[in-house]
Amino acid sequence: MVLTEVVDGHILVLRINRPHRRNAFDRATARAMEDALDAFEADDTLWCAVVTGSDIVFSAGQDLIAAASGDMAVTARRGAFGIMGQPPVKPIIAAVEGHALAGGLELCLACDLIVSSRTATMGLPEVARALVAAGGGCFRLPRRIPHHIAMELILTGKAWPATRFADLGLVNKLTEPGAALAGALELAREVCAAAPLAVRASKQIAAHSHAWSDADAWSNQMTYTAPVFESEDLREGLLAFAEKRRPVWKGR
Repeated sequence: MVLTEVVDGHILVLRINRPHRRNAFDRATARAMEDALDAFEADDTLWCAVVTGSDIVFSAGQDLIAAASGDMAVTARRGAFGIMGQPPVKPIIAAVEGHALAGGLELCLACDLIVSSRTATMGLPEVARALVAAGGGCFRLPRRIPHHIAMELILTGKAWPATRFADLGLVNKLTEPGAALAGALELAREVCAAAPLAVRASKQIAAHSHAWSDADAWSNQMTYTAPVFESEDLREGLLAFAEKRRPVWKGR
């Protein structure tokens, strides 16, 4: 249901694999995603993850046939799809081909970066089915793109091409059809070229700071920066700069 592969030693690729249901999630798939993310978080050699689907569809969201029988794609700890309520601490990139609709778009919103094929389509069609985008779409999307544009998507249930989302700043990088994963891996390699502890701390500050006042932010960020300032990687980074060479990160 969720296939995993390690690339270049530091990148974990998670591939949603339910082609018969257009990569829609049921509870078992959500649990598989949670298990894969838990293993990713626990492995100090893995610094960045990429989540993708097939060349035809990223994810059609919640499996509505499963939902009709009470089989909801939710886990107790990480929430919807095994990620939306508690995304990983480490960076994760969505690589989108085809449709990323409903929970498929919400899965993208749980990621830090989005790489998409030019021909992909994204949207939140829940209201057209008397549903609500309760996997983060209704509050994450208005934080990522202009409010009234997000409200048009949320209230009409329309789907738009990835090219428009790129114009709005939601999609980081557009690729030709079939090349989204390659583009995401290229971006993941850029992330992995930076110090992993510093990347992780920076992500956590960015993720939590929207709820902080400026006064609180100066002290709150120290929760995440303190371990970095005491790390071997910091000493290596400074030494490599002084010696004009590429640093060798250890993630500690």
